[in-house]
Amino acid sequence: MMPHTLLVPFDGSPLSKRALEYAFDEYDDGNVVVLHAIDPNDPGYSSAVDVDVRTEPLHGSEDWYDRAHEVEAQLFDEARELVADADADGEFTTESAVGDPAREIVDYADAHDIDEIVIGSHGRSETSRTLLGSVAELVVRRSPVSVSVVRGSETR
Repeated sequence: MMPHTLLVPFDGSPLSKRALEYAFDEYDDGNVVVLHAIDPNDPGYSSAVDVDVRTEPLHGSEDWYDRAHEVEAQLFDEARELVADADADGEFTTESAVGDPAREIVDYADAHDIDEIVIGSHGRSETSRTLLGSVAELVVRRSPVSVSVVRGSETR
């Protein structure tokens, strides 16, 4: 039987970390792909890292993209630490994409041999989700594969 291949979107937020932990807890021998999508519309480099945009490179500039990839490398280091702590038997790889995060996640799952997406979500109310949008909600609606949504310590 082939190992289960999971895609875990990762932005360094507590919920993305919980989703990665969940992936290894539930699929100890699974292959996990950690995907970070750099959203060109997000001046904060699409990460949970606090960024003072007044002191960062001009949004959209070449320096901004270089800094976004530096932040991404730090995120991947954090993910590697979490994986090492999980002591799992499966494989672990990191992938990067540039574009709308929900679209990049769905497109990656569609283009690669992904069996399931494991994604963190804040679980906002219906009204808030309508006003703010939700990457997790868009992924659930558009995904070509099963999606597990992790909210804190629970999963749906």
